[in-house]
Amino acid sequence: MIGKLRGIIDSYGEGAVVLDVHGVGYLVHCSARTLQALPAAGEAATLAIETWVREDQIRLYGFATDLEREWFRLLTQVQGVGAKVALAVLSSLKIAELANAIALGDKAQVARTPGVGPKLAQRLVTELKDKAPAYTSVDPAVVRLQGEISERRAPQPVADAVSALVHLGYGEIQASSAIAAAVRAAGEGAATETLIRQGLKELAR
Repeated sequence: MIGKLRGIIDSYGEGAVVLDVHGVGYLVHCSARTLQALPAAGEAATLAIETWVREDQIRLYGFATDLEREWFRLLTQVQGVGAKVALAVLSSLKIAELANAIALGDKAQVARTPGVGPKLAQRLVTELKDKAPAYTSVDPAVVRLQGEISERRAPQPVADAVSALVHLGYGEIQASSAIAAAVRAAGEGAATETLIRQGLKELAR
């Protein structure tokens, strides 16, 4: 199995690059984001590789970083997600954006990827939500609160405070973040009105 290739960029094709390694040209399929990060033809490049062996073919998928390859592996573990869809997701969203969206249950963000409908976006969020927090930059308290709200497990004052901010025109993720900060400041036993006031202060910063 090939895990990494280092060579000279020979040429670019649609969704792929030919990497010359000591005279052997490897056709490597990549996300648009990875292709944009690679240098011009004739220059040296290194790609992390995922090798797929099928009965009738061997395909190489290349990634700018080991982390991008790890997310490709995670995405393709989800039912209905093949290599093409996984690369499309990685082309549309940065790793941090993808991890944050899944951790926060933001299926609308994931569904912005061409070829990913609402049902598949929901499946991605559901199946990967326990793995995403390890890669996210979002406050763990916000991730936990968002999960509690989506599963209707959040304390009523907290859920009501988030709902109030949403009705005021704030996005659910933005409202959840503000109320998570409000809970830290006012305490878990704070009343809804207190959380709303504190949440608005957080949003005004």
